[in-house]
Parts: sequence; C-alpha cells; structure tokens
Amino acid sequence: MKGQEWYQADDVAAEYDDKRFSRGGRLIDRREKEAVLDALGPLEDKRVLEVACGTGRFTVMLAERGADIVGMDISAAMLEEGRQKAQAAGVSDTLEFMRGDAARLPFPDDHFDSVVAMRFFHLADTPKSFLAELRRVSNDQVFFDTFNRFSTRSIYNWALPMGSRLYSRYEVDSLLEKSNLELVNAEHDFVFPYGFYRQIPDDVASAFRSLDTKLLSVPGLDRLASVSYWDTRV
Repeated sequence: MKGQEWYQADDVAAEYDDKRFSRGGRLIDRREKEAVLDALGPLEDKRVLEVACGTGRFTVMLAERGADIVGMDISAAMLEEGRQKAQAAGVSDTLEFMRGDAARLPFPDDHFDSVVAMRFFHLADTPKSFLAELRRVSNDQVFFDTFNRFSTRSIYNWALPMGSRLYSRYEVDSLLEKSNLELVNAEHDFVFPYGFYRQIPDDVASAFRSLDTKLLSVPGLDRLASVSYWDTRV
C-alpha cells in the first residue's frame, strides 16, 4: 500500500499515535514538538495553520500555548482523533479542525502568521506546488521537515512497502528558491531512522539517542541525519 493510501485508511487513525510514539517513539515525539516550539517562538494570539495535522499532536499543543490555530488534514478519521484529543486537553473551543487538501487551501493570501507541515513532505507527490501553496497563505513563516536522501533513512525506506519521498539538500534549496522562501535556520537530527527507535524500549532508545546526538555534534557529520527541520520566511 502506498503511503498516502495507508495514511488515509480509517483503521490506521485509531492506532497511529500508539504505533509511532510509544516505546522509543516517545523520544521522536518530544524532539519534534521541541523543534516546532523553538521555531514558532511566542504563540499568544499567533495565527497558525497546521497542514497534515493528523491526530492533532502539534495542533493541541500549540492551542494550549495560546495560538489561534487551524489544523487541516485529508483524513476524516485522523481529524476525529484530533478532536477527541483537543476535548481531553480542554482546548476544543479554542482551535478548529477541518478536512481539506493542502494543494488547494481554502484561505486568502497571507492569512496566517505561521504555517507548519510536519510529516507531510515525505508523502507529497508534487512538493513544489504544495510548498508554494503553504507560502501563499503565510505572511511570515513556513516551517516543515523532510526525510533525507543520503542517510540511514534510505535503507529503512527501501525496506518499507509503502515507501516515502526522500530529499537531498540540493532538492530542498531548489524548492525554497522556486517558492520564494528564505531559509533562516535548518536543524538536522536522528542518525538512526525513526523506524528503528519505534522498535526498541525507552531505556534502550535513550542510550542510542545519546550516541545519536554525539555523532551529530561532530563537525560535518550532520550530513548523516535522517531528518531535517527547515525554518523559512516569505
């Protein structure tokens, strides 16, 4: 099953968080949330759009911190999980979940202060057009992540039946140039791919994560990172 088809399957949504963010996956969840919070900065009254919001991991977190946020996803089942999460967190009245296509965002130009797209571009069939649309509705910031082509992720990706799109630095730079976005910061992380962390217990994952960060602290070895976070401005 291809990645987009798998993601939209109704039975995937109910188990999505447990499969990806339990065990060693908790490290991934924490790191991704840290990256989003660091990039967006102060959130009080900031207008934010999260594209491909899934089960609302980031949407709910940002609403709890004062953002005026809309979470959009193509999967109705994922959005229902997000609504339940928002209700449990007590923020269901302060955010909006809506179903939609990232290729045709139903918002005017420059409508949001920040647009966030996490775990999205590895499934994007036309990344150039998607990124241009994210840029269109943002008046300041577009923040997204990619899985990297020349990394251990390529081995993991080869073994995945659904596959995912991997990006080189040249490809990301080209996408940014064509979308008229300026890169202001990039962070590269996780030598060991996400799938590896999800298969091991917390304590074992912590040991590998320590090794991971030590490797990436060596000058030049960030090229081994399997994921990158891109903070851009319009």
